[in-house]
Amino acid sequence: MAKLTIVANIKANADKIDLVKAELIKLIDVTRSEKGCVNYDLHQDNDNPAHFLFYENWESRELWQTHMSAQHLTAYLEATEGAVAEFTLNEMTIVG
Repeated sequence: MAKLTIVANIKANADKIDLVKAELIKLIDVTRSEKGCVNYDLHQDNDNPAHFLFYENWESRELWQTHMSAQHLTAYLEATEGAVAEFTLNEMTIVG
């Protein structure tokens, strides 16, 4: 089965950038240790500090779905409730 690439864009409310960033950083080490995680890299836009992007690669969609139901993601969602203005997620497959 093909590996799965995830591109997740998170845009924090202007007054909640530090909170969202801190909560996103908490996800990195625990997610990188999950079964099937190839890489899990957080980026912050140089011109818009409220815009964060996760670039992720997973061994399979099934293992990524297990990640999506993990307790640390539930805790992130609870901690950032009302602090995120926009969230988009794209499931992608490498073609070259």
